[in-house]
Amino acid sequence: MGLGPSTACSIGMNTVLTPAERERYQNADVIHEILETAKTIALVGLSTDHQKASYFVASYLLSEGYRVIPVTPRGGEILGQKCYPDLKSVPEKIDLVDIFRPAHEVAALVDTAIALNIPAVWMQLRIIDFAAADKALAAGMKVVMDKCVKMEHGRYGGSLHWAGMNTEIITARRARY
Repeated sequence: MGLGPSTACSIGMNTVLTPAERERYQNADVIHEILETAKTIALVGLSTDHQKASYFVASYLLSEGYRVIPVTPRGGEILGQKCYPDLKSVPEKIDLVDIFRPAHEVAALVDTAIALNIPAVWMQLRIIDFAAADKALAAGMKVVMDKCVKMEHGRYGGSLHWAGMNTEIITARRARY
């Protein structure tokens, strides 16, 4: 992990949110804090399909030292990690719920995360539920919406620019591998 302090601006790529919504739901300080403090991530909707975004994100997060817990009703294992049918079934402390499910499922997931006292929720790209996000914020949770956790980690870690993307991060630090 080791994401050091950086000067960052709000990046508008890959989002449909307005500037005011980006400030509320994609705040650079909140994103950085989540990436630094979260150790165990429940990835809701993790697919076994190697071509799906959720699979790429989970494998990346595992390679970066995060504990990833697949939450899917199918059971079994994904990427060597035991799957759980829902958030309530996970027997360990969760720091972040990363949501790869349709927007109409977000409200119930946020309600469960609030009940379980999970400190943060992250809705992946194009997953938008303002009411659920506001409910999570009102409950004291950190919230990110319509952003990719993998892309943000790479951006703050200083390695996303190697793929030719403008990260809008100013740093003289090289990523550590």
